[in-house]
Amino acid sequence: MRGTVYKSTGSWYTVKSFDGNFHECRIKGKFRIKGIKSTNPIAVGDIVSFELEKKGDETVGVIHEIEERKNYIIRKSVNLSKQTHIIAANLDQVFLLVTLNNPTTYTSFIDRFLITAEAYEIPAVLLFNKMDSYNDNEKAEIDYLTALYRDIGYTCIQLSAKTGLNVNSVKELMLQKTSMFSGNSGVGKSTLVNAIEEGLTLKTAEISEQHLQGQHTTTFAEMYDLSFGARIIDTPGIRGFGIVDMEEAEIGDYFPEFFKLKSECKFNNCLHLDEPKCAVKDALEANTVAWSRYRSYAQMVLGEDENYRIDIHKEK
Repeated sequence: MRGTVYKSTGSWYTVKSFDGNFHECRIKGKFRIKGIKSTNPIAVGDIVSFELEKKGDETVGVIHEIEERKNYIIRKSVNLSKQTHIIAANLDQVFLLVTLNNPTTYTSFIDRFLITAEAYEIPAVLLFNKMDSYNDNEKAEIDYLTALYRDIGYTCIQLSAKTGLNVNSVKELMLQKTSMFSGNSGVGKSTLVNAIEEGLTLKTAEISEQHLQGQHTTTFAEMYDLSFGARIIDTPGIRGFGIVDMEEAEIGDYFPEFFKLKSECKFNNCLHLDEPKCAVKDALEANTVAWSRYRSYAQMVLGEDENYRIDIHKEK
């Protein structure tokens, strides 16, 4: 039998077979995929082959093969530096929820997310959430960020999962696609999913007043079929987003506004740091490239990475 993994807890996997039935499955023995040293080799979104076995009064599925992935999201394990954890696979697009405060989503976090999506050809959409909670100055700052990323070419939506503002615009982008929602803990992912599809009632939590950070309400990635012809993957909140396995010379190519200027630099291998006659630095001085974007780029090239690292990876 073949099917798609809808939930992974690390030891058990919920698989929806192609005939529409759900089965609880496990892996028989050790499972290895092309040398990937992973704590969890099977991810939500994987297409797998499995067999049903009778165990007493229960029927249990046993997974014996994973089909080749279109792409996947992989995270460096926090405690085991040589291990990784695969979160989700076979995505059509990713949504990043952004909040100005409570909690703060930093532009460096946004940029790391976006260049990773660029590198592995996964369309990314920015969702500026909690618009109902901002004062006029804060709304002006959101307007600035929205304009900045729209000018680069990204789809940006200002919304409120709480009031329903522009939730339908998000739903339209999701039609007939498998979408993953990501963001810092507390930005409102589960609230938005609940607003998109009444009846899912995903667990939500208030922001911690002591630390102004979100509490983790999603502990495992899980996929849901939605009533309007879409699939959504809800994931645990993350507090950092580091790039993995990128050469410093290629990072600039994943900043679309830098890539457009690359041919105008004096040197074809320009890193846009100390080189003379650099078109990116000239644009920076002319305020046609955002300083926040350049800061993010410089931090990545210079190796100022975060401890908690995630990557969206495309198999070659």
